[in-house]
Amino acid sequence: MLLSNTKPASLSKRHILGIEGMPVHEMMGLLARASEFADHPKETFHDCLRGRTIVNLFYENSTRTRVSFEVAGKRLGASILNISVAGSSVKKGETLIDTATTLNAMHPDILVVRHNASGAPALLSQHIDAAIINAGDGRHEHPTQALLDALTIQRKFGQIAGLKIAICGDITNSRVARSNLLLLGSLGAELRFVSPSTLLPSAFDDMGVDCYTDLEAGIENCDIVMMLRLQQERMEGREVPSQHEYFHFFGLNAEKLHRAAPNAFVMHPGPMNRGVEIDSQIADDKLKSLIQTQVELGVAARMACLEAVAQHL
Repeated sequence: MLLSNTKPASLSKRHILGIEGMPVHEMMGLLARASEFADHPKETFHDCLRGRTIVNLFYENSTRTRVSFEVAGKRLGASILNISVAGSSVKKGETLIDTATTLNAMHPDILVVRHNASGAPALLSQHIDAAIINAGDGRHEHPTQALLDALTIQRKFGQIAGLKIAICGDITNSRVARSNLLLLGSLGAELRFVSPSTLLPSAFDDMGVDCYTDLEAGIENCDIVMMLRLQQERMEGREVPSQHEYFHFFGLNAEKLHRAAPNAFVMHPGPMNRGVEIDSQIADDKLKSLIQTQVELGVAARMACLEAVAQHL
């Protein structure tokens, strides 16, 4: 099947390394194309990436993102290779550049990279011929997550401009928060960061976002309340006293959600820590939660990204 009414999204660069620096018209093009793919969730589009090879190189575990890219690639007709770092030469001491050189010799077309070090995908892009898509790098960015979040909001509300969106939780360690700030802010949303002061970096003060250290005040009259998990793996252990106390002050439940707009929706990039940053009643509420919609639309958003970078091959 082919989508005949529009063309693939156009990108000025051959890689998707982050939202920062991406022109607004390119963001809108990716969202428009992703929305078309979302309208055909069970269709395959074999002519789009037929004969292309995609390598998923994940140095960090992520079931949602890896599987989402794999499904997206297969729906576009590509061959997919998943590399498990745990069983690769990386565990034997191979450097990132050596891995890039090895992969480059096998001539993949697209390399999807998730790494615990900020800037790793950008570094790889300088040493490999394949197009690179950043699937999350350290505390830096997670561009495809921001795109699927924007797609979810756009399809629910019909627009993004003018919406009040609160991003709540571990802001300091969240690449999702950074990418969403750049993308949703560029598309006209009014953004707020809500977090304990120990997890709210001062660097965001100059980026045009209001910051709150009280959850109920921060989500007041917001249309979207996006919760983030505590990223214990990036913490030094002193940021929050306990998970129980964190939930008491910053965990979202039905009572606190009443402070948001009457028709507010809840989002979460996953994985969720139930009873820590979000109550199960809210997470599973089909009338309020968009969390499963985010997972579903993640495939469409990544299809649009894969197709777009393939135009440069």
